[in-house]
Amino acid sequence: MTETAQLRLAHEALSKAPPAILMFWVVKICATTVGETGGDALSMTLKLGYLVATLIFLAFFAVTMTWQVASKRYQPLTYWLVVVATTTVGTTTSDFIDRTLRAGYVLSSAGLLALVIAVLVAWKLTTGRIAADRITTRTDEVFYWVTILVSNTLGTALGDFSSETLPDLMGRVAQGPAGGWDAWGFELAAAVFAVLIGVVAALHLMKWAPQAVLFWAAYVLTRPLGATLGDTLTKPHALGGLEFGRFLATGVIALAMVVLILLTPRLRRPAGATPEPPGLA
Repeated sequence: MTETAQLRLAHEALSKAPPAILMFWVVKICATTVGETGGDALSMTLKLGYLVATLIFLAFFAVTMTWQVASKRYQPLTYWLVVVATTTVGTTTSDFIDRTLRAGYVLSSAGLLALVIAVLVAWKLTTGRIAADRITTRTDEVFYWVTILVSNTLGTALGDFSSETLPDLMGRVAQGPAGGWDAWGFELAAAVFAVLIGVVAALHLMKWAPQAVLFWAAYVLTRPLGATLGDTLTKPHALGGLEFGRFLATGVIALAMVVLILLTPRLRRPAGATPEPPGLA
């Protein structure tokens, strides 16, 4: 094996996930938006219902995750397909719990938050650590994707809860614009989650909290931000949305994901990989 080939293998054996750089989070928010609009496209536009759509997306998740876990190294296409699969499952599952089972946003959010914490605790007890972007063992990888799946479901519930309750809260504390605060629910929710993400980013930069904890906090918070943005794109004007078609919005955001990944070389390499020597790009 040539020295160049050995260097490439050394780079790609480091992790099965990309580095958590700024562009990673931008693409991740795009993926959550795709999950929101794509999930609604099947369950609502095609009128398959939340349960049928959830089963379809669970099958998609099972196939893509099996492909990802079976692969020997980080593959950007496979990785981001699994991320999108978890966001679509999260969208329809949360909607099924909240709207079909009528559990309510508060109860479902609390239950899903407890489940996220339980998965992270089990991960810590099993492996001795909670990983972020350095996923180097199969055990870590399974816990990684289960955590993502549950956190994306939690994020959907939080996004829906915030967009529906914030207008009422704002109506009690401030004079609303023409038409009231009801038409601004999605924008208010997006602003709140953007601020919370900013707080997490500040804690990360100042190193005032464990980095793995901040990574998963950001992962949960970016899900409702993406979901809220997805709702803003597709909901009627009367509800504060732009009223784009769900399939159109899904296709446009998915294309944006592909472009961003192609324009960001570091997202095409695993976490921990050093810049490739000339000739490897």
